[in-house]
Amino acid sequence: MSNTPMAASPLTRAVLEIDEYASGLGWDQPARLFALVDTARLRTEEPVLAAQLGLEDEQQTSGLTPIEQDEIPADQPLDEFLGTIAWPDAVAGCALTVERLMLPPSAEAQVPQGLDEEKLARWVADHPERQEVRMTVAVLRDGARESALRLREKDSATEVLTGADLVPRLAEALAATFEE
Repeated sequence: MSNTPMAASPLTRAVLEIDEYASGLGWDQPARLFALVDTARLRTEEPVLAAQLGLEDEQQTSGLTPIEQDEIPADQPLDEFLGTIAWPDAVAGCALTVERLMLPPSAEAQVPQGLDEEKLARWVADHPERQEVRMTVAVLRDGARESALRLREKDSATEVLTGADLVPRLAEALAATFEE
């Protein structure tokens, strides 16, 4: 958590920690899913795991620890995969990091009508104004949300944009994983 601001909320710190981790892996990575657990609870209830994660000596008394989950199946659409998830009570929230192509709002009027999903994806990939973006989105059981966006062309920790409502549909899909 070397570059995350200490004044930020625990959820913002967790999102920035995941963004920093994903940044260290480079671009063109698969989506990654993380459970978010209360760090103090983890230290108390799972001291061996906390030690493996290097948390036993941390001075911080509150916070969230991201724990990466198994790989997301590449052959299954992300929304379908998220619909299969059920979290145990010990999980306070979850986060997902995923790379996508993005167009500026000015390109919206240029989108050809009647394209199926595959042709639309190709059209976006070929668009001269496209930008690659890594999105890290996190939600807590209580409804709190946070996101971090990193553009490939501005791949620097100081250029990461954060906010609760940057990727609302993805946040909604993650929140649905906590619904019973």
